[in-house]
Amino acid sequence: MSHFPFPNSAWPTMITPFREDGSIDYTALGKLTDLYITNGAGGLFSTCQSSEIFYLSLEERTKLTRFVVEQAAGRVPVVASGHISYSMEDQKRELSAIADCGVDAVILISNRLAAPDESDSILLDRLDHLIRVLPKEIPLGFYECPYPYKRLLTPPILDYCIKSGRFYFLKDTCCSLPQIEAKLKLLKGSPIHLYNANTATLLGSLRSGASGYSGVMANFQMRLYAWLVKHWQDSPETSQRLQNVLTFCSYIELKNYPQNAKAYLNRYFVPMSERCRKTLQAGLSKDDFTALEQLRELTLRMEAKLGI
Repeated sequence: MSHFPFPNSAWPTMITPFREDGSIDYTALGKLTDLYITNGAGGLFSTCQSSEIFYLSLEERTKLTRFVVEQAAGRVPVVASGHISYSMEDQKRELSAIADCGVDAVILISNRLAAPDESDSILLDRLDHLIRVLPKEIPLGFYECPYPYKRLLTPPILDYCIKSGRFYFLKDTCCSLPQIEAKLKLLKGSPIHLYNANTATLLGSLRSGASGYSGVMANFQMRLYAWLVKHWQDSPETSQRLQNVLTFCSYIELKNYPQNAKAYLNRYFVPMSERCRKTLQAGLSKDDFTALEQLRELTLRMEAKLGI
């Protein structure tokens, strides 16, 4: 796995641009992939919740994944998830299809392997069964996806992942620095790299051994996150000030994401529709657009101060 640029990197959770007729806009997706990379992404997390995978068919998920892999080829690694079913047989089919897309790692969603009231032992039995059908040469990872419910990885699950020798990537969503630190102690010396999805605990997690960031705010402030995970050691005071700003900026993700990310990207970077497939996705208000304008102005000021 030495070819993976894992340490000190930011991995955006990619959105899926749609045309007004609801189909995937591959022209916009290609430009968006290039944007992430040129703005400092160390890798790409494709086909995840931000990509609206729960509203995409398996054919769409595999086509989207393959497109991103081909677009990013030779520049940055691409990891992808894409299993959304409850049936283990269906999940085998979904994950095998994603593995066939040429990704650098297949990412499992923790809540797909057990219901909220089911034990870790049930999850581990299913996990053991599931990874046996995936090609051994394909690296694996885990994503603590918040939807439809958040299932955090416990010490027994992490211990299994370490001992299996097949896991390398963990997208952590616990949003608790003490919990992250406990995970990092368990993972120390293993090939598994933890990527924090939570901005408020990001700098603290980097100091404790996290490898970087993988979250939705990279859709808004890719350059700033890339700078922070790269320079937090050599510029500690500046990094702390940047962390403070990023934390408050991150609350915008609560305002109609991913539609607001599409509106932001459309206005400033890549022409795309604001259309989403998520149900209950309301339109953006005038105040929402005002907030996006202010976010852009603040981001540009921070980038200027950092010389990026």
